[in-house]
Amino acid sequence: MKAGKISFGTESVKEATLKKKAKLVIIAENGSDRLKKEFIQLCEKCKIPIAIFCTIEQISQAIGKQNKAVICIKDKNLSEEIYKIICGGEAIG
Repeated sequence: MKAGKISFGTESVKEATLKKKAKLVIIAENGSDRLKKEFIQLCEKCKIPIAIFCTIEQISQAIGKQNKAVICIKDKNLSEEIYKIICGGEAIG
């Protein structure tokens, strides 16, 4: 996170997505339906891949923060590797 490769929280992820800095958005499976709908629409509009994966607790633990339902990966190579793991195969693009 110190290298600026990850943003977390609704507003930070929304800003990174709108500025096309996000390369992959990840939303927790147990995030609210409103949150999922909002980010699915935003990512479709901005043509940014999105994954609904893990729980809020798992995402929060992975980034060392509490109660984070949405994160984005801003590094292209990192996002491709994470996407491979989530989807079990192909990279983005």
